[in-house]
Amino acid sequence: MSRARDARGGRSLSDRIAVALTESTVFGRRMGDVRAGLRRRMVPNHWSSLFGVVAIASLVVILVTGLLLMFFYVPSSETVTSTTPYPPLAGTETSKAYASTLHLSLEVQGGLLLRQAHHWAALVLPAALILQLLATFFTGGFRRPRRGQWVLLFLILIVSLVGGWSGYALPDDMLSGTGLRIVEGIVLGIPVIGTWASGLLFGGEFPGEIIEHLYPVHVAVVPAALIVFIGLRAFAAWVQKPAQFRGPGRTEENVVGVPLPNAAVRAVGLGALVCGVILVIAATVTINPIWAYGPSSPGDASAGSQPDWYTGFLDGALRLVPPGWEFEWLGHTWTLAVLIPLAVVSVFLAVVALYPFLEEGMTRDHRDHNLLDRPRSRPTRTGLGVAAVVFFGTLWAAGSADVIATQLQVTFEGVILSLQITLLVGPPVAFWITRRAAIGLQRRDLDILEHGFETGRIVRLPGGEYVEVHQAVDRAERARLLAGVTAAPSSAGEEAPALTGGPR
Repeated sequence: MSRARDARGGRSLSDRIAVALTESTVFGRRMGDVRAGLRRRMVPNHWSSLFGVVAIASLVVILVTGLLLMFFYVPSSETVTSTTPYPPLAGTETSKAYASTLHLSLEVQGGLLLRQAHHWAALVLPAALILQLLATFFTGGFRRPRRGQWVLLFLILIVSLVGGWSGYALPDDMLSGTGLRIVEGIVLGIPVIGTWASGLLFGGEFPGEIIEHLYPVHVAVVPAALIVFIGLRAFAAWVQKPAQFRGPGRTEENVVGVPLPNAAVRAVGLGALVCGVILVIAATVTINPIWAYGPSSPGDASAGSQPDWYTGFLDGALRLVPPGWEFEWLGHTWTLAVLIPLAVVSVFLAVVALYPFLEEGMTRDHRDHNLLDRPRSRPTRTGLGVAAVVFFGTLWAAGSADVIATQLQVTFEGVILSLQITLLVGPPVAFWITRRAAIGLQRRDLDILEHGFETGRIVRLPGGEYVEVHQAVDRAERARLLAGVTAAPSSAGEEAPALTGGPR
């Protein structure tokens, strides 16, 4: 009798007993509510949200490979005699840090793969974060109530840059030693506190104990900060519903997309794909071959040395300042060739971090925004973003000015002069061109809304007039175009074209 009822109910007796026991407890009911809430929560389905998945996947590779590398790396500047089987370096005096890294690369099975996967992932992480920042900026995803998420994302980027820089120096090869010598020169160029700061950083005269100082930053401070900031941002994103682009059925109050479990499965799949691609690159493309660079030497420098791409803009800022910019004041030498780049880069980064608050103060728009903008709908903001990209790109290109000069067979001075002019003229020109292009695109969208799409079909009317037949805009396309031509003037900084009619 009971078996028949169980068959009709569609569940076995044990399953029904388990469900009854689970639902009869407070914990069971709460877990059921959580599962139901997860199934009901919707996530917008847009490609720009995948940059975060790429960043998380890269971070996972960094943490896993970094944990394994800790078992082989020796963070010590103490000098030893190398016992490597690599003939050019056999018997040379190196630090324990360099010797352990060389042993890991050439003698430990899979060691070079670990190192290269760690390095490649560290290059992908800031790229994904910068793209996520750009997508958030150009779509207005930083506005209330997500200003805190923007600041946290910026801090995650800065911490990842610190992590990359600190790890760049740990192998103690000639390339990293040259980079550290540049850092020492910058620190010493700071008036009043430069000597003290250099002694604190290096633990004495260069190179001092820089390996011992950077290692805890790289393996403890940076990972802890990343976990905290990512956790806070994930919590904020959970509390605040995700932003979405305008479209049919989408309002400031709802979210249209895919259920969270489905989005999570897609994110895990993309993350696994990113991890696989990084491992394939690490297995096939050599990066940072320290055996070719040799051990670090305080009295030598590596010719043609280049920093990792994400710190190139700092090196470029130093190169673009004209030489000889210094003066004596208050008993100290004020080296403007160091101070001006530090000040300019610091101001630029501060403006990026605080931009949501600056825009809100200038536009006096204190409303919550859950719908994203098309970049063309905010010409001024989009122009500022492109100007910032040109500014950053010019500094980044200047970091490789010597390589540009040798590869293009032009003078180094000519490359520097061209980049100096671009740094001053490029951003305002980019702002003006981008702003005018955005306004032009708005007017084009308005024309499509009023007249429809051109079909190329010419018909003759009964009165003898020839006209082109236009195709009416469908509902989904109309909603997308409206997002670009009906933006609020208070947030855009200029009046948007007026919408006076519909498709015909």
